[in-house]
Amino acid sequence: MNARKPVHLAVYDTLADWEPGHATAQLARAGYEIRTVGPTREPVTTVGGLRIQPDLALADVRPSDASLLILPGADLWDAGDELAPFARMARAFLDAGVPVAAICGATVGVAREGLLDDRDHTSAVSFYLAATGYAGGHRYVEADAVTDGGLVTAGPTEPVAFAREILRLLKVYDDEAVDAWYRLFHDSDAEAYAVLEKAGVL
Repeated sequence: MNARKPVHLAVYDTLADWEPGHATAQLARAGYEIRTVGPTREPVTTVGGLRIQPDLALADVRPSDASLLILPGADLWDAGDELAPFARMARAFLDAGVPVAAICGATVGVAREGLLDDRDHTSAVSFYLAATGYAGGHRYVEADAVTDGGLVTAGPTEPVAFAREILRLLKVYDDEAVDAWYRLFHDSDAEAYAVLEKAGVL
């Protein structure tokens, strides 16, 4: 498992702490190294007040070095263009055939970058993305999370579904185990625990 390329987690001021946690925890348990990527190497502060020292600056990131780029939500996505370089990096990842996962405000960033114009996708609500003026409104799907063309999207209330799509996309576990994992953490389905235990996931 250690031969897997790292997962790059974007970190920036006002990051929504709760959104990537299920995904990164499960990926780390499965043997992926999680490398944090900031605008620079300077510490950032999440919306929950946690200080994170990035492992890498965005300028030093190469898609070929990663298995996945995760873009969490943050207040800054709605406050201007400060995080636009992360959306441009998402384009570079997708162009290189490396998947990207965007949740909450990050879906606005990738919409502005044109990455949702030709992919099925979701977000908090359709008009949240429509306000960007993007051309992909006809591809919006009312769902907890959507994967299309190597890009995962989800709204802010769906961190577990977001993680489910990532686990499926990277084939971390088989479909039965991913489904059971989702049922356990999203639905508190006690029967799913036995499936995960048998699969060696817990």
